[in-house]
Amino acid sequence: MLNLFYFTGGIAQTNGWVLEAPSGVILVDAPEGVADWLEKQGLRPAALLLTHQHFDHVMDAAAVKARFGCPIYAFAAYSRRLTLEDLFGAATGVGITVPVYEVDHVLEGQGSIEVDGLSFDLKHVPGHSPDSICFHSASEHLLIAGDVLFAGSVGRTDMPGGSSRQLLAGIAEKILPLPDETQVLPGHGPETTLGEERLNNPFLQNL
Repeated sequence: MLNLFYFTGGIAQTNGWVLEAPSGVILVDAPEGVADWLEKQGLRPAALLLTHQHFDHVMDAAAVKARFGCPIYAFAAYSRRLTLEDLFGAATGVGITVPVYEVDHVLEGQGSIEVDGLSFDLKHVPGHSPDSICFHSASEHLLIAGDVLFAGSVGRTDMPGGSSRQLLAGIAEKILPLPDETQVLPGHGPETTLGEERLNNPFLQNL
């Protein structure tokens, strides 16, 4: 049985999800401030999983790895093309610099992984970002969705590498076949269930 915790931080109010199992602690995404929060909570992650590498999800990735010594898992290797920090700075005039980190386990091409005793099916759903990946635990009825699916919405697709057609097709093919009771942990906003989104999310009604 998992205990779930979350931290919300950074300029985009991004969620970092903590899965605490008897075998260890897993952090999913690393918004700004999560490393200090983890230390204050007495939580020491054994692994950091990244749903994608937009800057708001990885600002504390280097700090988490340095402080807790945990490996980083992501669909692709680190790239400033994926973090979008340069684009954000040019568009807003607000300088963003992501501390450089190394991805220890590149997940592209893999269908599943086991991390600290938990098994995850990997669902690559590009369209918000080319490297967007959802982590699905069938045993825990849990989908860590990143910015693919939110309560009442889906990820924005107006950034480099974005495609609404690709995003919605990926949700239809890889996410909607999951059971209604699947708990969805998004990258922003409150948690939800797949059944709730299937019924009420306007973006999913014609899929």
